[in-house]
Amino acid sequence: MPDSRAAAITLQSSDGTETSVQHMRGEVIHAGTGTYIRYEEPEQGPTGGTTRTTVIINKNELKILRHGEIQSQQTFRPGERLPGFYRSPLTTFQLSTDTKSLEIDTNVNGGSWSLKWAYDLYVYEELSGQFTISLQIQEEIRTC
Repeated sequence: MPDSRAAAITLQSSDGTETSVQHMRGEVIHAGTGTYIRYEEPEQGPTGGTTRTTVIINKNELKILRHGEIQSQQTFRPGERLPGFYRSPLTTFQLSTDTKSLEIDTNVNGGSWSLKWAYDLYVYEELSGQFTISLQIQEEIRTC
């Protein structure tokens, strides 16, 4: 049976000129060989809807799935360019991510996770931007 815990999540994204930081509440789910981080995005979609994000952490790969008003899929694996997509009520496009680096640091017993990755984003085969992302997760400590 999967183990689910509430968590505080900090997401920092930089494109080289601008940096944004978001603080969210979510949950960490340990199931099988992967760990899942789920949270609702704090900003509403283009027509006011909500989007739920799931980050799937495996040994040397991250996958980000977004569901709701915005739907997308991105996969990050160092040294590889992998396909994905983005859909919203306003637009749809194919994308790919060329992952330059990926660091996954875990202290599972302490309930903390630090994920950092850098990638080039391509939209319709054209370079759209270069991004560096940091995701910090701290599971809440359970008391009996």
